[in-house]
Amino acid sequence: MRALLLILFLCVFSAVTAAQVNPKPSPTPKEEQEPPVRVFTEEVRLPVAATDTFGHYDPTLNIDDVLVLEDGRPQQIRSIQHLPTNVLLLLDVGNQLGLKDTNLTRDVAMRVVSNLYAGNRIAVMQFATKPELLQSWTTDKTAIAKVLKTKLNSGKSSRLSDALAAASDQFKDTPPGTRHLVIITDGVEAPGGKVTMIKALKQLNSIQASVHIISYTLLARRALQGQGKITRPGDGVQRDGNPGSNPVANGDPTLPPGTTRTPSFKIGSIDTDVAMRRKRKEYERATVDSEKNLTAIAEESGGQILIPASASDVLAQAETISRDIGSQYVVTYRPTRPLAAAKSGEYRRVEVAARRVGLYLRSRHGYVVP
Repeated sequence: MRALLLILFLCVFSAVTAAQVNPKPSPTPKEEQEPPVRVFTEEVRLPVAATDTFGHYDPTLNIDDVLVLEDGRPQQIRSIQHLPTNVLLLLDVGNQLGLKDTNLTRDVAMRVVSNLYAGNRIAVMQFATKPELLQSWTTDKTAIAKVLKTKLNSGKSSRLSDALAAASDQFKDTPPGTRHLVIITDGVEAPGGKVTMIKALKQLNSIQASVHIISYTLLARRALQGQGKITRPGDGVQRDGNPGSNPVANGDPTLPPGTTRTPSFKIGSIDTDVAMRRKRKEYERATVDSEKNLTAIAEESGGQILIPASASDVLAQAETISRDIGSQYVVTYRPTRPLAAAKSGEYRRVEVAARRVGLYLRSRHGYVVP
């Protein structure tokens, strides 16, 4: 019996000793485990217009055709896609000197819409002294046409900076690289806006939209030159004030023939008064400055500015805007310098070049790191 107890004791002792010498690994507490590896994925989505020698959309663009430089350094492109776009029409209906025609603006906008590819989302905003959203995002071109026909109303003056800020807000929930802003305006800014132009342009740059502009600047200057002398329409009857002729001057029988109660005007060749001439000169100078500003905005964004010289040119160039939007791809790349390491508000210069003969590419000049 003693021998049996001794053997049992030795077996238990051996098992305990073995457990102490070779203990089973215990689970590592959660706080001692290494944290999971987190990969910060970041990418730049760059809108790029691709056309052939004749200015037509090139449907064959691929990764090997494109070279992207960011601050002079080549970037590795991850994808190239032709995606549905988001197009916001920003229509200037201010008419301080009666030179802009709201009906013409409506016709141009409708022509832009009718020539866009099906499936693109479209929104409409008008602005005079303040911006007004007439139609939120929709793919229904019929709804857009109805809005343009029924809701566009003229105002007295235009505040483009407020409109640009409001337009930028509309793009916040849209995918980067698919944002297009079409502006029809003379770019002349009326005082009293809530947003400065500098702040509005910062907001516009932050959304990285392609800006396409149809400018009324040249059209307005030509109209001003034509308004220097105003010829009152007549009925073709010669009246010289003789007893046998009509003695009424301007419909007023109390005045002698050939005179008028408005001394700032003259019969036949009518000059406006000094104050109006000064206004027109100021406006003409303003259109020259605004044309430079609008050109810089469009070129920086990778869009286009069109400066028609006649109403027929305005309508014809509307189709150019639609074609340009339809020719744009979204080029995606991960920058060699991480976005997370960028300083607040850092600007990065971008250049895009074609690697294929007969291919023409255009994109924005750079972007502000979000």
